[in-house]
Amino acid sequence: MRVPVEWLRSVVELPAEATTEEIADRLTMYDLKLEEIVGGGITGPLTVGRVLAVQPEEQKNGKTINWCRVDVGPERNEPSVPDAPGDDVPSRGIVCGAHNFGVGDLVVVSLPGTYLPELGFEIGSRKTYGHVSDGMICSTRELGLPDDETSAAGILVLAAGSAEPGDDAVAHLGLGDQTLDLEVNPDRAYALSLRGVGRDAALAFDVPFTDPADRPVPSADTPAYPVRVEDPEGCPVFTALVVSGVDPTAPTPAWMARRITDAGMRSISLTVDVSNYVMLELGQPNHCYDRDRLQGDVVVRRARAGERLTTLDDVDRALTPDDLVIADDSGPIGLAGVMGGASTEISDTSTSVVVEAAFWDPVTIFRAVKRHRLPSEAAKRYERGVDPELALVGAARVAELLVELGGGTLEPGATAVGEAPARAAVRVPVDLPARISGVPIAPEEAQRTFERNGCSVERDGDVFVVTPPSWRFDLNDPYDFVEEALRTAGYDQVPSVLPTPTGGRGLTRHQELRRRVGHVLAGAGLVEVTTLPFAGPADLDRLGIDAEDVRRRQVLLANPLSTEEPGLTTTLLVGLLRAASLNVGRGHETVQVSEVGRVFRAREGSPEAPIYGTDRRPTPEELAALDAALPHQPFHAGWVLVGERERSGWDGAGRPVAWSDAVAIARRLADVLHVELTVEQAATAPFHQGRCAALVLDGTVVGHAGELHPTVLKEHGLPPRSVAGEIDLDALLAASPAIGPRPDFSTYPVAKEDLAFLVDTSVTAESLRSALASAHTAVESVRLFDVYTGAPVPDGQKSLAFAVRLRAPDRTLKDTEIAEARAALVAAGEALGGVLR
Repeated sequence: MRVPVEWLRSVVELPAEATTEEIADRLTMYDLKLEEIVGGGITGPLTVGRVLAVQPEEQKNGKTINWCRVDVGPERNEPSVPDAPGDDVPSRGIVCGAHNFGVGDLVVVSLPGTYLPELGFEIGSRKTYGHVSDGMICSTRELGLPDDETSAAGILVLAAGSAEPGDDAVAHLGLGDQTLDLEVNPDRAYALSLRGVGRDAALAFDVPFTDPADRPVPSADTPAYPVRVEDPEGCPVFTALVVSGVDPTAPTPAWMARRITDAGMRSISLTVDVSNYVMLELGQPNHCYDRDRLQGDVVVRRARAGERLTTLDDVDRALTPDDLVIADDSGPIGLAGVMGGASTEISDTSTSVVVEAAFWDPVTIFRAVKRHRLPSEAAKRYERGVDPELALVGAARVAELLVELGGGTLEPGATAVGEAPARAAVRVPVDLPARISGVPIAPEEAQRTFERNGCSVERDGDVFVVTPPSWRFDLNDPYDFVEEALRTAGYDQVPSVLPTPTGGRGLTRHQELRRRVGHVLAGAGLVEVTTLPFAGPADLDRLGIDAEDVRRRQVLLANPLSTEEPGLTTTLLVGLLRAASLNVGRGHETVQVSEVGRVFRAREGSPEAPIYGTDRRPTPEELAALDAALPHQPFHAGWVLVGERERSGWDGAGRPVAWSDAVAIARRLADVLHVELTVEQAATAPFHQGRCAALVLDGTVVGHAGELHPTVLKEHGLPPRSVAGEIDLDALLAASPAIGPRPDFSTYPVAKEDLAFLVDTSVTAESLRSALASAHTAVESVRLFDVYTGAPVPDGQKSLAFAVRLRAPDRTLKDTEIAEARAALVAAGEALGGVLR
C-alpha cells in the first residue's frame, strides 16, 4: 500500500517535526512494514521553462537532435545563447533528442547542479553534438513520474497556462512529496486504505485522528435505483446512488490526480479517478455504471451456464455457476467484486452515473480471481475483507465528489439492500496483555487502546467484554487483543528473557545416533540438502518406479501446492536427483549430496483422521486416534554422487565415482551405528540391473545402493555412471545397541596376507569377503582392493584381490599359525569355486 505522506497528514495530526523516516519507523513497529520511501530525492534548480525555438539537426549516424532555446525565467536565463536559433534574447541553449514538443510548450528543465535520483547523477553543462547543452529538458521517467499517453513518447509537456517560466517545478509537480510504500499483511486488510493507515499512525504517535468515513449519508427510505440481491450469502450488503448531470469533460483536479499517482495508480478521467480515490481513501471499492447503458433492474446473482462477460480489460470471459455476477436485463454487466463489464463502462459522454458499493463474501471473490486469473485492486481488498458497514458511506463519498468536482446532482434516495453482519463480543481478562507479553500494560491503558481502535469495551469484574469494530477481521480471540495492546505499548518494550534450561537432560539416544549419521555423511564429503517432500506420478515414472504400486502406497494431499505433485514422496531420491540435476545444469561437474528426512507410505486400512477443536488439549484416546490415522513415515538417509569421487588436481587425474562408493557410504553408516549390514546383488528401480546392491539387516532389505540406470540419468540430465543410495535409518537406529561394543585392541604384531582369487562373474565380492572373514579365528579384517577382468583372466571370470590382516589378541602369531590361517583362507575361497592366483 502506497500512502502519500501529505495525504496522511491531512487525516492525522502528526507532529510537524516528525520526518518521513520517523513516521515509517513508527508504522513498522505497528506491523506496517516499510518497503521503501518513494520520491523527494530531487535537489537543485529544477524549473519550468518555455521553448522559444527548436532547430532540428541531422547527425552523421542518422539521428536527428533538436538544438533548442528555452526561457527558464529572468533570474536563471543566460545573457544570450551562442549559435542558438531565433532572436538573441536571454535564454538557455539545450540539446534534446525527443520530438514530442514544440515552440511555446511549457517543459521541465533541470539546470546544471540538479540531482535526479532516476538518473543517479548531477546534471551539468557539457558539450554535445557540437553545442554546449546548458541543462536538460526532462521526461516523466527522468522525473520519476508515471507515463501517460501524452508523455510516454518523451518529454513531459505541461498544460498551457499552468505555470510560468522560472517557477519551481518541484513544487508545481509535487516532486518534493514523499510516499510510504508499506507491506500489509493479509490479516490487516483495513490498512489497504488511508483510513486504516491513518488510524494506526494516530495510535503510534498518540495524536488525534480524523476519520474520513465519518460523514452523513443519504436516507435509504426511498430507493435510488431498483436492485435485487438473489444471493445474500455472496453479497450481504449492496448499496447504490444516482448522480445525474455530471460534466464528462470536467478535468480531475491536480491535487487528486497527484494523490492517485503517488498511490501507484493512473489518472484516467474524473469519474474513474473519483472512484479510485475513494477506494484508496476509505478502503471501500466501488464501481460507477453509465446509467444510460443499464437495461432494467440491477440483479446480484450466480452466473448461468453458457453466459459470457466482456470485462473492462476487453477480455471475453466464459462464466460458470460458481461466479457471482451483477446483471441487468441484458445479462451480466460485471464480475462481482473483481471487475466491471465493458457494456456499462463510463465513457467520454457519460453524464448520469449509478454508483455501486457493496460488501462481498471474501471467499467468493478469492475463488473468482483464481478461476479467471483476474487480480484487481478492488478484489485485493474484497478477498481480505472490507468494512461491511462502509458500503453506503463509500457510495456517498463518490457521489459527493462527483457533485463537487463534476457539477452533478445527487438524485433523491439511496438503495441499501441487506445488513452488515454483527461482530461477536470477546471476553479478555484484564491482566492478560501484561501476563502474556511480559510488559506492564495497565488495564486502563489496554482499554484505551481497544477503544481508540474502534472497539466497544465494557468491564465485567476482571474481564473486558470487547466487541471488535466492523473493519477488524483479525480480532477474534483474547490473544488477538493482547497483540493489539502490545502494538501500542511497543514491541521494543518486550524484555529479552532467556528460558531457564532444565538440568540433567541432554540429547536423546535417537538424537545422538542421528547426529552420528550426519557426521558420517559430512565426513564422506557429501553436502547436506533439504528438499521438498512432494512428488507426483511423473516424478516416480522418471525413476522407473511402478506407477500403480506407487499410487497404492503414496499419501495424497487434500490441498497440494501443485497439481503435478499431489502426494508425499515415498523415496528421498526424487528430491536428491532434482538437486543434483539443478547443480549439474548450472555447470558443476562433481556433485555429492545427501539428505536425512522422512518418507511417507500409506498404511493399509488406516482410519480417516479426526478433526478436533483448539479449545483444549486432546485426550490420550484422541491422540491415539490421530496417530492411527497417520501414514508410516520413517526416517531415511539418501545420497547421490556425480562426477569424480577423488578430484583431479596438479598431482594427477582423479577417480570417477563407482557403484562401490555408494555401497561404502552405507557400510560406514552401519559401522558407526554398530550394526552388521550384508550386501547382496539386487535389481530394482532406479538402479542399473547389473550394478545394484541390496542392503540387508538381519535378513530384511533396508535399502539399496549402486549405479543409477542410464534411462534415469538421461531423464535427469546427469552424466553416465552416477551412483546413489538410500537406506531406512529408523531400522538401523532400532538395531543399534544402546551402548556400542567396546573394542579390544591387540598390542601384538599383525601379519598381512594379500590373496587374489579367480572366480566366476556370478560370485559377488561380498560373498567371498564374508567367507574369508569367517575362515579362521586369527582373521582381523578383510578388505577388497582390486577387481580385474580381461586378459589373462579367462572370459566369464574375474579376479578379486583382498588384503587380509591376521592377529591374535594375546600373543604373537607363529609361522605355523600364519600358514594354517592362510590355508584356511585358500580353502574358503576354493569352496566358492575360486582359484588362488
